[in-house]
Amino acid sequence: MESNNQQQQQHQELVESKPDPLSISQLNISSSSPLPQVNMAEELLKSHRHSLSPNDGLPSKETWGESLDVVDVDFTDPNYDTIEGNGHSDPTSFDADLCEYKKKATIIVEEYFSTNDVVSVANELKELGMAEYRYYFVKKLVSMAMDRHDKEKEMAAFLLSTLYADVIDPPEVYRGFNKLVTSADDLSVDIPDAVDVLAVFVARAIVDDILPPAFLKKQMNLLPDDSKGVEVLRKAEKSYLAAPLHAEVVEKRWGGADNWTAEDVKGRINELLKEYVMSGDKKEAFRCIKGLKVPFFHHEIVKRALIMAMERRKAQEKLLELLKEATEVGLINSTQVTKGFSRIIDLIEDLSLDIPEARSVLQCFISKAASEGWLCASSLKTLSTDSGEKLLENSKANVFKDKVKSIVREYFLSGDALEVVHCLETELGACSSQLRAIFVKYLITLAMDRKKREKEMACVLLSSLDFPAKDVRKAFSMLIESADDTALDNPVVVEDLAMFLARAVVDEVLAPRDLDELLSQPGSSVGEKVIQTAKTLLKARLSGERILRCWGGGGVETNSPGCTASEVKEKIQVLLEEYVSGGDLGEACRCVKELGMPFFHHEVVKKSVVRIIEEQEKKERVWKLLKVCFESGLVTIYQMTKGFKRVGESVEDLCLDVPDAVEKFKSCVVRAKVEGFLDESFAFEEEGSSSSAAT
Repeated sequence: MESNNQQQQQHQELVESKPDPLSISQLNISSSSPLPQVNMAEELLKSHRHSLSPNDGLPSKETWGESLDVVDVDFTDPNYDTIEGNGHSDPTSFDADLCEYKKKATIIVEEYFSTNDVVSVANELKELGMAEYRYYFVKKLVSMAMDRHDKEKEMAAFLLSTLYADVIDPPEVYRGFNKLVTSADDLSVDIPDAVDVLAVFVARAIVDDILPPAFLKKQMNLLPDDSKGVEVLRKAEKSYLAAPLHAEVVEKRWGGADNWTAEDVKGRINELLKEYVMSGDKKEAFRCIKGLKVPFFHHEIVKRALIMAMERRKAQEKLLELLKEATEVGLINSTQVTKGFSRIIDLIEDLSLDIPEARSVLQCFISKAASEGWLCASSLKTLSTDSGEKLLENSKANVFKDKVKSIVREYFLSGDALEVVHCLETELGACSSQLRAIFVKYLITLAMDRKKREKEMACVLLSSLDFPAKDVRKAFSMLIESADDTALDNPVVVEDLAMFLARAVVDEVLAPRDLDELLSQPGSSVGEKVIQTAKTLLKARLSGERILRCWGGGGVETNSPGCTASEVKEKIQVLLEEYVSGGDLGEACRCVKELGMPFFHHEVVKKSVVRIIEEQEKKERVWKLLKVCFESGLVTIYQMTKGFKRVGESVEDLCLDVPDAVEKFKSCVVRAKVEGFLDESFAFEEEGSSSSAAT
């Protein structure tokens, strides 16, 4: 069996090194040049480079069109190597890079199957870099899942859909499935039902809109008729995609998304650390760590232990001693320790908001761990202690860009435009025109890589933000300037961006004359085409109605089918009422978890505190819910603080119904700090409270 696996691996590596006939060049490569006199080694090297081109495949969700045909590439053209080259002039370096990537990709997949932590996978792939090799991650993820249970298969399909466009570029997904289908004969040697399983994966990718339907026919034309790959494609097409209600059948083939997530493990880590702080029993803590059976997730233990040590000064020595001994006995390996510290360094800016001295405390932790020999400080990122004003404007813009992505992604999940407005008010204040333009640019850029729902949501949000027209115009100017580059990844950028531009005019976010002003600015040929297309759309008969309905309208749904943000708030209200009347704590926690919106848990906190203020006779039961949600890790300290902050902002409105609401809220703040689930730095300033709605 082991010998077969080795032969299979050697054969797959040989296949991967061959020229990829699906590679798409965005340039027209001439085939009229005479055949160069090159030796076989040079030809193989060029083919090897070309097989790693990041531009193969049909690269965008919602952009698959019949006009996107594969461009024939002349591999003998002397210009080919310079145009499509991947920068690997040294074949030895190339092989070493790919070999290293394969090892790390396998570890990441194994860890994901153990923890089900999508965020961790995304972060690790970003840290790993080498985006041109991510097709191999797609191939490895699917091939490893094929030989496992339905749970892992569903996890793999869900991960690909989640990482699509944000982490793994569309061409790499396309190319990864190309490699899988090509190697179907080899996969069938060790996996008896490989044809059927891989057919489901291909069908699922098409249903999830991460592969174009044209993938099937194009691959069939490239494979031998008697190959297993052709069987896979035919089965995907005829048995799965041609069936009635095929989308529902394919999505439920492996049972749908599993309820178990990394949050369960994080909750247990929280519990074992708190129990250790109280008891000081290292043996019991070590037993609990072993019992988790997630060695690839031990960096989370390091991270949470360090944060707890920052928050609880009296427990610092105990927690650092636990990490030290766990490392010395080999329970937590050095890689996981380094990764845990690195994650804290990445979070230090946010931590500093709640723990002002977080940076200096972390520096002390690093120095202590390095001096005691259980941390290699040289492998960590630099922890700058300079908080001066150098490059302040660029720094603000870069920080804001990261926050914009988070805000927009949360909006695409929740559909809560009011939450976005609130976040922008907090982040921007009296911000410059530049930052508002950055927000609009990223909103539209992220929407263009997604489905119609998100595109419609972006338009709805843009019309509700009430930004000055000059800022929106500036954002579109930046989008148009970069249209040439965007076209490399999104072949229908002209149509998408033109529709956004026309929609902005219809929604009166921009004036028609703004299009002329944009056209008068120096730009690219693609940019000019965008503006001309937008003008054509606006001139058409009944253009307003057509443009408004282009993406379906009303894109304010959450990921939970049929739920709007208002409905989620109503669900929170109902679960609190049922809990207060019935007292079933476990059921209440389950309902909070099943909301599937951890970034929205501040609403649970807010409504709970409001209920405590309004219903004094039921307050102990609600206090217990807040405490259990925090201690189990269901509600984070950030969401808890945010919830209390929301109540503080709306306390003036509460006073209309509860005259002594301010005093009661202050008592809630004091008690929450005593109970340990509200940060000591939280302060309520009555004068600064806003008049936002309480419920």
